[in-house]
Amino acid sequence: RMLQGVDLDSHPVYIWIMKGRQPMPNKHLEHPEDLILTGETWVVDAMFGQANCSLKIDGAPAIVWGTLDGKFFVGTKSVFNKKLIKIAYTQEDIDTFYSKHENVRLILSACLQYLPRVDGIYQGDFIGFGGTDTYKPNTLTYKFPEVISQDIIIAPHTEYQVPGKMCDAEASPISVTFDDTDHVKFVQPIVDRMPLQGGISLGKFPTLTDKEAAAAKVAINARIREGNYLTHNFLCGVLGDSDLAAVYLLVKHLKEEVLESFIIYNAPKCYLGDELVDGEGFVLNTDMGSFKVVDRAQFSYANFTQGQFQ
Repeated sequence: RMLQGVDLDSHPVYIWIMKGRQPMPNKHLEHPEDLILTGETWVVDAMFGQANCSLKIDGAPAIVWGTLDGKFFVGTKSVFNKKLIKIAYTQEDIDTFYSKHENVRLILSACLQYLPRVDGIYQGDFIGFGGTDTYKPNTLTYKFPEVISQDIIIAPHTEYQVPGKMCDAEASPISVTFDDTDHVKFVQPIVDRMPLQGGISLGKFPTLTDKEAAAAKVAINARIREGNYLTHNFLCGVLGDSDLAAVYLLVKHLKEEVLESFIIYNAPKCYLGDELVDGEGFVLNTDMGSFKVVDRAQFSYANFTQGQFQ
C-alpha cells in the first residue's frame, strides 16, 4: 500500500494502529459524550492519542459474508442473533428468511452470487447496484467519478473472529483491502488524522448507572430529533447534575475538534442534501474500545428525520 510515497505496511504508526489492533465485543458503537455518562474516561485519552480511524459509510443494509464451518454464507446483522439466526448459505435460505422483504432478498441474492469467496468473516455496507455514478442508499448521497460497471457496490469495514457461536463474534477494524472484481466495486476509503495536542484531566465527576444512562440517551436523542441544541440547562435536567452536564459538553466539544482533524483519501464525493460533506462520521478503535465520532446536530438529526432505514 502506498500513500503519497509512504509504504504503509512498514510505517510505524500504521503498524501500531493496524497490526496491533485488538478484537472487541460486537456491540453498538456509542458517541464519546454518551460513554462519559458511565465514567468511561478512556475515550478522552483516545481522542488525544493514536487510534485506528475509518470513515463511516451510510449504506444499507449491513452485509455480513464469509466462510463458516467450511461453507460460504451471506446475511445481514441477523447472522449474530442469539435465537432467530439468519445465516444464508443458499438461495433457498435467502428466500425463506426474507420472503416478506423483497429489497433485502434481492440484495442478498446478488451478494451470494457475486461476493468473492473468502476464508474470513467480514461486514460492509451495501451502497447499491451498478449502472450509475450516484447513489443514495440511506441519508447521504454518494457520487463516484464514473459510472459503476460492476453489479454491486460494497463498503467493507469490519472483520470478525468467531471463538464459538456467531453471537459471540469479536469485531476488529478490517485489515485487508479487497480488490475490485468484474462484479463487485469495493469502497474502502483511507483515513488519516492528527491527534489533538496536549491533554486534559476531567477530575472527579458523578456518573450514571447503565440504566440511568440509557434513559438519558433516549431523552438526548429525542432532543436532537426535534432539532434543538443540547444546552447545559437541558442536560442538567436530564442528567440530574451540573458537573456531569459540564463534562458531557466538554467531551462533546473535544469531539468537534477531532472531527476537524481527519483527512480522507480514495472516497466518493458525499452530499447531505445539496451540501458537500466529508461523510456520515468516523469510527475510532483503540485497545480500550471503539466509538463513533459524528456531528449529531447534522447527521444524527438527518438520520432520525430523513433516513430510509431509520
